[in-house]
Amino acid sequence: MDDFERAIFFSFDQSGAVDAQLRAQARAYCEQAKQSPTIWQACLEKFRLSQYPEVQFWCLQALEEVTRQRYRSMDPQERQFIRSSLLAAMCNYDVEDQATASPGSLGSRTNFVKNKLAQIIVILIGIDYPAEWPSVFLDILSQLSKGPTVVDMFCRVLNTLDEEVISLDFPRTAGEVAAATRVKDAMRQQCISQIVGAWYSLAVMYRAQMPYLAASVLDTMHRYVAWIDIGLVANDSIVPLLFELLLSPAEVPILRGAAADCLLAIASKRMEATSKLALLEKLHVGEVCSRITETQEPEFAMKLTALLTGLATEILDCSKKLYSQPKSSQTTAALEAVSVMLDEVLPSVLYFMQHGDEDMSSTTFQFLSNYVARMKSELERNGKQAAHVAQILEVIRNRMLYDSSSKDSLEGPDKEGLEEEERLMDFRKDLFGLFRSIYRVSPLVAKSFVQSALLTALSNPDTSFENVEAAIALLHLLGEGLVEYELKSEKGILGEMIRALLAATVPCHSHRVVALIYLETITRFVHFVQWHPEYIPSVLAAFLDCRGLHHPNPSVSSRASYLFMRLVKVLRAQLVPYIEDIFQSLQDTLSAVTSKGIDGKGDADDRCYAFEAAGLLIGMEDIIEEKQLKYVSALVVPLCTQVDALLSSEASRGDPVGPPATVMNLQQLILAISHLSKGFGEHLVTTSRPSIGNMFKQTVDVVLRVLVVFPKNKVLRSRVISFLHRMVDVLGSAVFPVLPVAIQQLLTDSEPKDLVEFILLFNQLVNKFKVGMSTILQQVFPSVVGRVFALLPKEGLPEGPGTNTEEVRELQELHRCFFTFLHAIISNDLSSVLITPENSQWLPDISQLILDASCQHKDVLVRKICVQIFTRLIADWCGGSGMDEKVPGFRRFVVERFASECCIYSVLQTSFDLRDANTFSLLGEIVTAQKMLYEKCGEEFWVHLATKLLPAVHCPPNMAEQYCLHIQKSDSKDLKAFYKPFIENLRPQQNGDDAAVVISAVHCDACPHLQQFIFSMHAGGCTSARRDPYFAHEFGRKKRKRFLAHHRTLMEVASFIFSVT
Repeated sequence: MDDFERAIFFSFDQSGAVDAQLRAQARAYCEQAKQSPTIWQACLEKFRLSQYPEVQFWCLQALEEVTRQRYRSMDPQERQFIRSSLLAAMCNYDVEDQATASPGSLGSRTNFVKNKLAQIIVILIGIDYPAEWPSVFLDILSQLSKGPTVVDMFCRVLNTLDEEVISLDFPRTAGEVAAATRVKDAMRQQCISQIVGAWYSLAVMYRAQMPYLAASVLDTMHRYVAWIDIGLVANDSIVPLLFELLLSPAEVPILRGAAADCLLAIASKRMEATSKLALLEKLHVGEVCSRITETQEPEFAMKLTALLTGLATEILDCSKKLYSQPKSSQTTAALEAVSVMLDEVLPSVLYFMQHGDEDMSSTTFQFLSNYVARMKSELERNGKQAAHVAQILEVIRNRMLYDSSSKDSLEGPDKEGLEEEERLMDFRKDLFGLFRSIYRVSPLVAKSFVQSALLTALSNPDTSFENVEAAIALLHLLGEGLVEYELKSEKGILGEMIRALLAATVPCHSHRVVALIYLETITRFVHFVQWHPEYIPSVLAAFLDCRGLHHPNPSVSSRASYLFMRLVKVLRAQLVPYIEDIFQSLQDTLSAVTSKGIDGKGDADDRCYAFEAAGLLIGMEDIIEEKQLKYVSALVVPLCTQVDALLSSEASRGDPVGPPATVMNLQQLILAISHLSKGFGEHLVTTSRPSIGNMFKQTVDVVLRVLVVFPKNKVLRSRVISFLHRMVDVLGSAVFPVLPVAIQQLLTDSEPKDLVEFILLFNQLVNKFKVGMSTILQQVFPSVVGRVFALLPKEGLPEGPGTNTEEVRELQELHRCFFTFLHAIISNDLSSVLITPENSQWLPDISQLILDASCQHKDVLVRKICVQIFTRLIADWCGGSGMDEKVPGFRRFVVERFASECCIYSVLQTSFDLRDANTFSLLGEIVTAQKMLYEKCGEEFWVHLATKLLPAVHCPPNMAEQYCLHIQKSDSKDLKAFYKPFIENLRPQQNGDDAAVVISAVHCDACPHLQQFIFSMHAGGCTSARRDPYFAHEFGRKKRKRFLAHHRTLMEVASFIFSVT
């Protein structure tokens, strides 16, 4: 090993055996070597002589870089030398001397070296063939007799040529497509027939002695069938050979699979329908399908399934094309031939769908769906096709069965059971899609099949769990999108199936998967029970006994709680006579939900739906008040007692977060009260039966203690906020007395996420009670705004790389949520809260924040909300012409700032995409705001528009005049119709100036004189601005001179002003 080879070895080292510094030096040395003009010569020589694969590979890598970067500029003699050397490396191998082959010869090279050699040869073919290297393929063909190693390289080169140059399965540029066309055209004219002949001869030669090499030859062939003359492969030599290989069990599976790929490529060749039909008949589809019905090796079975499905799909496509042609005797005969071939191929397709794995079966779903759709017009009169549909349905039922060996694993379920359940759920998506296709074509056939499967499963007590589950699951599937009137009928197959299910003792009903699908199905058909109340007792029994809420498996009992709640929602009024019995059955379930030491938070949360079901039952006014109060007390008092006990326990003292067990139990108790309250309406608890309301008020007092005892627990804090959301809906204004204390506790030490939750709660309060919240809002507003501004960065939210963190996302959400908070206040006639003496100090900061967001926020919907806020504030605070301002300075702010930055400059930005629906809606809000500005500010607005703002954006006088007239005289609809083309026509006038950025940079934070300077720059350029007295006074003569000398563009001027101020 010389130094050069050693350097290559060191550069490739990944084991850590070579010192990092030495490896870096070796890589630098190798990279430097690549820059030599004669590196290609050294690489060719070293590739020929070296015995080390790493060195050979590095040499080929370097040659690849040369061919891609420098080859076109090299001398013709040098290019010829490279081509001949590489071709010699590929083909100069003596088959008679394999035993004595040198270590660096082709036969001893590893696959990655061979693949890289093939890749470089293909690069050269793409550049030089056929103009400068016309004999490349003929040269390779002439060397195939040298033995299997050359044949192997022949296949590698053709495969790489397909992948890198020819195949359109990969994205190609226009230049690459042109190169592919050039290569294919030249091969068609010169050598493709010889190549196909070589494929045939090599497959025959090596099928027995080297079947893997024969398979490689056929794999190469199937890649080229799509663009060569079909007669070259669909002939009396190649097709019989392919069928012989395909059908012979003696052949190795990989060779049989390669033959299947070739036949599929031939069958998939694009051509006119009658020609395709003739080709398919020549392939003897019926013979193929009739002789393949045994179980196959998995990989070959996959390819065989693809072949059969591909053949069937091609036949079906022929049928579609023939149906679209004018009717004739020839077309009729062709359609009959198509029907015969479909009848021949379908049993084999169904066989492999039935016996193959999921991957094999999935290849047939699309074909079968298309096949079923084709039969829509013929199914009723074609008995053979009806039989095919029945076969497909039977295959669907068989393939949707759980593995019987997984019975115990699914019961738990353990890890194996969960995997089996996940596998089947995923596979059933395709199966159910096919079932839906059949149901759309023939509902009666589908219903009859499901009825037969269901009755068979229910009639035998020894039916296995997987067959029972599958039959009920099919019935459940029939209920998708069911119209309610179908369940009213006393007759019909569907009604008969539901009756049979409700009346039967379901076999294996205790098994988890059977119990779950049984309850899901009853719930899906609950409207049937609503129209047939005689089944209510049996349905209640199913949910309340060991099949549902009292099922020993926790996942079943918890799911039953949720489903029972859904059932009660529908049957609520009809269950009044059964309330006492239901409550007796629910007692242990309800107490178990909130018991300590409960396992599985998710299941516990689901079981809280039992409280919601109880609330729905006892929250009706049909129940006598005394009984209702008794039921509510029986549920609420124990819950409150448990909360009090947990908060007063010794373990809860001095710990602001709380013990995990206590926290978990408190979550369940609060959630239970929330779910219970969902059954009660505001009118009942506050007006008709206030005693019920008093009980829920007590729960509020108790639950709010959680914030006092565990102020640092974020989980409990979120749970309490959710609870307050519910109490606002239930108690209405009765929650007012507790709100100030609750709000103060919720705001204490709140983080962005906490504050978002609080604002959502407050938005609900404001939207529900409107001006009734005025007093509370005045008290709370300073604390909320102060906390928001304390959390939001003064320099704005961070942007760019590395800012997509959880902390930044929470701040962004708070930023958005704060605008919804302001919008809720202002749109509910509470804008006066912002200008009270206590709150007015925040008004400048709030106005600036809203203005910035209305112009620049990335979320168009947030910008829309901010514009709506300004529109409403203009209406509330600006009054009319000649009227005193409610807020001194606000009229000037909206005229000079909002009208300029939001209504003009932000809209002129190219990022304001008028084609986007949300952005166009924002444009409508901006138009409405301008109409409101004119209505409230009158002449002051449009004079500013005409004399300052429009000239500043280089608006032509005629356009400015039309715009001002539209604002004065048009309604919002007409103004919006004018405004869009006005903005589109005005954008080119900007001459590349980003005016919105300029105004945003200056903002008036420094002083109004600076903004006036910017306007003057827009209107009259630097000459008029130079005379601005404030500018001369503030910056001095030298700075002004230097400023105007170096910053001629408006953006640079604004940047300087912003920096010096």
